[in-house]
Amino acid sequence: MTECRFDRSAERVREATAVMPGGVSSNFRLGVAPTPLVFERGEGAYLYDIDGNRLIDYYLALGPMVLGHSPAPVIEAARAQLERGLLYGGQSELEYQAATKITEMVPCADRVRFASSGSEAVQLALRLARAATGRRMVVKFEGHYHGWLDSVLWSNATPADQMGPEDDPTPYAASAGQDLVTGESIDVLSWNRPEQVIERLAKGDVAALIMEAAMCNTGGIFPLDGYLEAVREACTKHGTILIFDEVITGFRVGPGGAQGRFGVTPDLATFAKAIANGFSVACVAGRADIMDRLSDGTILHGGTYNAQPMAMAATVATLDELSKQGVYEGMERVGTRLMNGIRDAFADAALPVVVSGFPQIFNVALGLKEPAINYRGMQGVDKAAYRHLTTAMLGHGVRALERGAWFLSAAHTDEIVDDTLAALRAAIETAEPHLAHLRAA
Repeated sequence: MTECRFDRSAERVREATAVMPGGVSSNFRLGVAPTPLVFERGEGAYLYDIDGNRLIDYYLALGPMVLGHSPAPVIEAARAQLERGLLYGGQSELEYQAATKITEMVPCADRVRFASSGSEAVQLALRLARAATGRRMVVKFEGHYHGWLDSVLWSNATPADQMGPEDDPTPYAASAGQDLVTGESIDVLSWNRPEQVIERLAKGDVAALIMEAAMCNTGGIFPLDGYLEAVREACTKHGTILIFDEVITGFRVGPGGAQGRFGVTPDLATFAKAIANGFSVACVAGRADIMDRLSDGTILHGGTYNAQPMAMAATVATLDELSKQGVYEGMERVGTRLMNGIRDAFADAALPVVVSGFPQIFNVALGLKEPAINYRGMQGVDKAAYRHLTTAMLGHGVRALERGAWFLSAAHTDEIVDDTLAALRAAIETAEPHLAHLRAA
């Protein structure tokens, strides 16, 4: 197996630091081992970089490429709209078609309002909840990520020594320069603990409770039996708006997202990433009585690029493809086979691991001996060892996120899974000096 090298990427990123901080446009691309990569093109399940490497891709742009890179129907739809116009400062029939498809697919979606990013959609959902309830406080959970803006960048990756007791977590600001005053409107709880939610909401001052219905940003952790139902009941009882952040799970784990799979319907939900397979589209979908407040003149929401026609064409084409028979079933089957193959590879190497989540988005937690139920349970992951492993996998032609998440697309096949598992086994041998301590632990 020929080992991939990334010298040209490393050189180009270094050169780019003269005009761009760190040579990147997002901090989530900074500090990747052995270097941030520079790409020339993407096709199906593969990326091609400037060093001439062909890499099996499980980043999938951090989730959007649910159909794979450059799927013809999406490209063709966007190209056709490109000939008709880029931006109107008005409406297009395409955005109505896209909104209609979303209302047909998503359980909570009586109404839809488009935005350009998941972070924006979250801010709109919180604004709607505060307007609808007349309350200020928002409850969120440790390890759940809802965008990089000040009001929600709390306790998504809290250091172990800063967490405080589990029954009263300490809110943790994740960035220098963050407006700490926003933390006065946030309460942080430990997820999968229904008693905490019931007790906190009983105070009657919480506008919104926002969560990932499954913890895909941290650990691929599912809700415990009855947890979502208990949260739904408490929100209804105390007049709190329940918001599911489905930026990752939406249109990826099924046509109805996580809410469709778990059978619990929130009041509002946020979507982005897989909704348009790489185009900048997000939305808030939810109850008519809440969403229609956007038209009464009391709540401001804007965005020059909201429902940009070319992106709407891509949205319609993406949702059309995902609606075809067998697409989700195929991802479910191939992803399950990949998850099982990863478990087997680590078991054969006598390395402790927990592989959990959906077949379309799962997590590999190296060093864990039993599944976690929330962020605190992920503290046993050996991040340094896994970083060595993903670096070794990259050398063997497989690109997987250092934080443990694996995204699958409809373009990943059984043959690609076979190649992936062969590369993983080779990478385990390559990274052996950095993994051996896990066997003795």
